[in-house]
Amino acid sequence: DTGFALTAFADVDYAGCQDTRRSTSSSAQFLGGRLVSWSLKKQKSTAISTTEAEYIALSGCCAQILWMRLQLKDYGFDFHKIPMYCDNQSAIALCYNIVQHSRSKHIDIRHHFIKVQVERKVVELYFVETKYQLADIFMKALPRERFETLLPLLGV
Repeated sequence: DTGFALTAFADVDYAGCQDTRRSTSSSAQFLGGRLVSWSLKKQKSTAISTTEAEYIALSGCCAQILWMRLQLKDYGFDFHKIPMYCDNQSAIALCYNIVQHSRSKHIDIRHHFIKVQVERKVVELYFVETKYQLADIFMKALPRERFETLLPLLGV
């Protein structure tokens, strides 16, 4: 049922902490077009690229969406190809690439489970332009116009 679809947005503030240079992950999960869950969390490791930081954010968002999917399964709902939106094309490409490269093999193994979810078609990743990135509203000081544009998209 499209009126009861799960969707998610993930973004990152790369190296935003001035003291540790760690990035902050932000995510928003929607059920039927309504915001039901969101998260803002400083990453545990220091990412060496925006791609790595976004990949870690996607992984955390994926974990949340899988938990929601499991809970809803108890009520008879089944979701496949859950759309997740990210504004970093390199991070999306990394999730779809099953081969480990020298530029990504240092990433903690716990984040790589997203590749399995993509391969199994549990989640499907899509690029979203930064101006439509809903996860930004929880993390960044936005100009009033952009804030007012994003707010109704949250289902508020």
